[in-house]
Amino acid sequence: LQGIMRKRNATAEDLRRARVLIDELNMKARGYEERIAVLEGENKVLTETNTVLARERDSTVVVNENIRRLGSVLHASNIRMHAIDVRRGGKKEVETGKAKRVDVFRIYFDIDENRIAEDGEKELFLRIIGPDGNLLSNSAYGSGITTAANGNSLNYTLQKTIALVREQPVKDVMIDWRQEEGYSKGTYSIEIYNEGYRIGAGNVTLR
Repeated sequence: LQGIMRKRNATAEDLRRARVLIDELNMKARGYEERIAVLEGENKVLTETNTVLARERDSTVVVNENIRRLGSVLHASNIRMHAIDVRRGGKKEVETGKAKRVDVFRIYFDIDENRIAEDGEKELFLRIIGPDGNLLSNSAYGSGITTAANGNSLNYTLQKTIALVREQPVKDVMIDWRQEEGYSKGTYSIEIYNEGYRIGAGNVTLR
């Protein structure tokens, strides 16, 4: 086509050939444009698909992490709470059911084996709730505030750290609660928390 266009005395046949070549080039150009449009459409679909897959992947990672985290939450069982009457200057301890004789609340419980939780120290938070519905609490005796699984603040009576070995239970965890004021008659409840979740509960009634 360039050769024909450079001719000074182009013939009618030359011009006809030039028109044919131009038509062919136009057809090829349209073909390329159509193919580019198709490729751009396919690329858009691939981009959207990759975006969806990335979201699904991230969502799966989050779900798996949440499952792992929930699976690693400990579980308490065999919860016992004893009211103790301390006598002879602390040399003798007698279990009692009378509120006026209670000096110590002694709490025992087991932590069941967990196949997901990693070895190491685990924090447990205990809440002792009196017959009036109020939490027994005194910062001088270890009371404080932690965070529940829903993000809200959670006041606790006592905190206990245990050493956990994966797939092995922790038996007879013991913790004492003492307070300066006396105890009222009625039912006292205990709740045990780990990772913000309640993992066990028990109670004792004083007369």
